[in-house]
Amino acid sequence: MSQYPAIALIGPGAIGTTVAAALHEAGRTPTLCGRTAHDSLLLRVDNHRIEIPGPILTHPSAVKQHYDLVFVAVKSTQVAEAAPWLAALCSEKTVVCVLQNGVEQRSLFAPYLSAQQILPSVVWFPAQRETGNAVWLRSSPRLTLPDVAESHRVLEALQGTRCEVDVTTDFTQVAWRKLMQNALAGLMVLTGRRAGMFSRIDITGLSLALLQECLAVARAEGAALGDEVPQEILAWFHRAPADLSTSILTDRQADRPLEWDCRNGVIQRRGQAHGIATPISDLIVPLLAAASDGPG
Repeated sequence: MSQYPAIALIGPGAIGTTVAAALHEAGRTPTLCGRTAHDSLLLRVDNHRIEIPGPILTHPSAVKQHYDLVFVAVKSTQVAEAAPWLAALCSEKTVVCVLQNGVEQRSLFAPYLSAQQILPSVVWFPAQRETGNAVWLRSSPRLTLPDVAESHRVLEALQGTRCEVDVTTDFTQVAWRKLMQNALAGLMVLTGRRAGMFSRIDITGLSLALLQECLAVARAEGAALGDEVPQEILAWFHRAPADLSTSILTDRQADRPLEWDCRNGVIQRRGQAHGIATPISDLIVPLLAAASDGPG
């Protein structure tokens, strides 16, 4: 292997474009793979623009080599569509870092990769698609990875870039805390409103009740999260810019399939498995599913 791994990226949306820009700035431009052809990608951040050169490959047959590291930044609803790319880009030695919401990344990718290849992550930055190939990054990008050998390849790739990487020995705790944040953002879909709505007293009460429900499930799944976590997550939403959106709201506004199951359905499913009542999830999950999948 050269000083830095050979890198490809599947899914150059908001998160994928951010990671690609961080790599490109450091002279490690990845091979870009996606559904839509663009000559380049554009990231707007800190009052300037970073252009990531393409082209974006749009068919796996265009891939001519295997890569040391593949970032996958597709939605959980698009994993099967990404499978042909994985077959083309990966050897048995490739590490696949999944930049995706949820706590079930390993099981989602298990049909296509060996267990040793799959590296889950937690993404900690808001990036919003603007128009065409442009993305707006609204805070410093950071990833959290589990403390496993495969994480060193990502650390090597992103060393010295604008994308910070943390490694934790308690990945379960971190992943479930982020899932609680994502689950709460599901309320934005049902109202059609951005983060400013959380300042309402009634939404604050509903939010805390949902987060308490999520906390009970997270603890049953082995996440060591304290009683203060629901209030901390809600406080983050209160501090967020009123116009801050989320990927699931953006997808709803564009009438695309929603990641309702990996963000909210999982709370209901895991709650049932542990015998934990989830009355709020029992209400909002069918509404999110209908908003995603119809009919009507």
